[in-house]
Amino acid sequence: MRQIINFNAKWAFTKNADAVPTTLPEKWDFVNIPHSWNAIDGQDGDADYYRGVCYYAKKLSKLDLPEADRYYLEFRGTNSSADLYVNGKNLAHHDGGYSTWRVDITDSLEAENLVVVAVDNRANNTVYPQNADFTFYGGMYRDVNILAVNNSHFDLDYYGGPGLAVTPIVKGEDAEVTVEAFLTNAKAGQKLVYKLKRPCGCLVAETTVDATETKVTLNIEKAHLWHGRKDPYLYTAEISLVEGEEVLDAVSARFGCRTYKIDPEEGFILNGESYPLRGVSRHQDRWGIGNALLPEHHKEDMEYIYEVGATTIRLAHYQHDQYFYDLCDEYGMVIWAEIPYISTHMPGGRENTISQMKELITQNYNHPSIVVWGLSNEITMGGAADPDLLENHRILNDLCHEMDKTRLTTMACVSMCDMDEEYVHIPDTVSYNHYFGWYGGDTSMNGPWFDRFHEKYPNQPIGCSEYGCEALNWHTSNPEQGDYTEEYQAYYHEELIKQLFTRKYMWATHVWNMFDFGADARNEGGENGQNHKGLMTFDRKYKKDSFYAYKAWLRDPAEAPFVHLCGKRYVDRVEDVTKVTVYSNLPEVELFANGKSLGKQTSDVHFFYFNVPNVGKTELVAVAGNCKDSGVINKVDKFNDAYRLVEKGAVLNWFDITAPEGYFSLNDKLSDIMQNPAGKAFFMQMMGSMTGGMMGGDRTPAEMMAQADGMMAMLGSFTVLRMVGLMGAAGVKMTKEQLLGLNAELNKIQK
Repeated sequence: MRQIINFNAKWAFTKNADAVPTTLPEKWDFVNIPHSWNAIDGQDGDADYYRGVCYYAKKLSKLDLPEADRYYLEFRGTNSSADLYVNGKNLAHHDGGYSTWRVDITDSLEAENLVVVAVDNRANNTVYPQNADFTFYGGMYRDVNILAVNNSHFDLDYYGGPGLAVTPIVKGEDAEVTVEAFLTNAKAGQKLVYKLKRPCGCLVAETTVDATETKVTLNIEKAHLWHGRKDPYLYTAEISLVEGEEVLDAVSARFGCRTYKIDPEEGFILNGESYPLRGVSRHQDRWGIGNALLPEHHKEDMEYIYEVGATTIRLAHYQHDQYFYDLCDEYGMVIWAEIPYISTHMPGGRENTISQMKELITQNYNHPSIVVWGLSNEITMGGAADPDLLENHRILNDLCHEMDKTRLTTMACVSMCDMDEEYVHIPDTVSYNHYFGWYGGDTSMNGPWFDRFHEKYPNQPIGCSEYGCEALNWHTSNPEQGDYTEEYQAYYHEELIKQLFTRKYMWATHVWNMFDFGADARNEGGENGQNHKGLMTFDRKYKKDSFYAYKAWLRDPAEAPFVHLCGKRYVDRVEDVTKVTVYSNLPEVELFANGKSLGKQTSDVHFFYFNVPNVGKTELVAVAGNCKDSGVINKVDKFNDAYRLVEKGAVLNWFDITAPEGYFSLNDKLSDIMQNPAGKAFFMQMMGSMTGGMMGGDRTPAEMMAQADGMMAMLGSFTVLRMVGLMGAAGVKMTKEQLLGLNAELNKIQK
């Protein structure tokens, strides 16, 4: 019978080995798995985190292993490439940092053994991801196990799969459940015992067949459907490989019976009912931990996502831990699962996209929460017409449909990608990453853009895969786009909620992001090394006000009534009358100031705005039904500079920039510069130089201008200085001298 031995404890680790050791090094550090060597330097900015080959080594005594015919080492996540050595012999190489892989080590085992894993997160042109706005944490950051099995066992070699595939098809009130077993070294006379069980363990159906019959169909009468958050009901399929009276191996998987449809007019339909997908995206890292999460971290993340009321999660931008997919099944989340084919198409990376997709589907096929496989994210940063890119997407799309005939495909398009591009219409569904109101334009542009797409392509389901803006502990009573205040983020999400949630045809919407996350190339917002678009902070200690804007819209008041007073961290205020915002999923809110009622308000959009006299210290209490929330404001004569954005380690500050009256400078907005012919010519030249010809190369002037116009839709409201800072996320850095040189050239262009 299969036994699983955890192999996490006390690995020797180093960044500095020149070769694979043959004995356990005495001077290496010792770490426990899960582990990442970028848990600190991958979150502090400047894009300087260590990317290289690091080594893990551990002794293994065969006497410590249970008696078995075969032994496999199982790695749940090693980022991003890895080589396994046992007693100096290279047994396997794996490319892809987010999936399970296994190696049969039986024939290499001696009485005493040294297991060495070389893990490599260096830049290359074959393994995704290589260019993206998040940290590629190196390490063995998920569990390592030893699997001890009989010669005859459920498959452990095919793309890290679980050894069984469960396909439930709902037919009327019943469900036909096809269960397929994948076997290694099955022998004549062996039997397979198939069982379906309810959560209580009660048997629903059972059959025993010859081991050659690896696919059976069992019936569930009056099947209890998996219905998202409302009723995430899970059955279990079990298969045992039996010889005589002995069970040689056994595997199981939970599954759910459900139907779904993505309708271009009606949105997402679950089990014949409208079921709007309104939710968040999630990165898997944490402050001071990187990707080396423990089960309690995953569980806490899910509980926060459940609290906010999300019905869907986009698991960006890679395969997540199996435990989190299990939680998605249990909590009733509808899931978008994708591979890290992101930002920059690499002609040498096609095979890696295929292998990562095969792993994603094979390892996650049984999860009822998953409804779409994601082909790519923002892959057309360099243009959408590349024939190799198009072919890569067609191959992946066909592969998904070949491997899984029950699910649809999707992808996330970068904002500036034209909706008419052939690439946009390859998958079954599509979503766009739009940041109007943050990177460019204004918030009012979001909904109308989707209306235009829907009008032009009424038969293509369209969604919003990313939208959001950054917020830290900065505050103002006059929020403006780009100020990184909690108040602007709250305003932005109020506007986006009203636009996106009321468009029924949108098949799914995903906030970017549920949590702040590590992006070591970022130096912005006053806290370097992070993307701060989360509804919660990186350490999960603080829910930003925008968190409660979603909770107000998404949580059923009968289930979880609440009221939230916004601006609790914005205490000192200079104005005589200040605006105070309250969120609630109840229809009426009353606000009290020092015990005096400022009136009651009703709202059908869950947002309530009060004008509050600001005199001395004022204790505020918001009341909705039986719910209360409180805070304090304090009148001051001078704005508290602790609330004002301070850039950390900025190469150049705005006040260092020469800005002659009537001429441009780095402090001017890109949109203003681009409206000036000389300014536009300068911008094109500057971008071509900064990005190594990304916007030039063999492109025609018309193509270059079209891409420039697309960038303006994203970045037009940014100053040149801020845009250059953001370019650090793409690996483009400029010195103070280079920036001052650019400014001198801009100073020559008259407005």
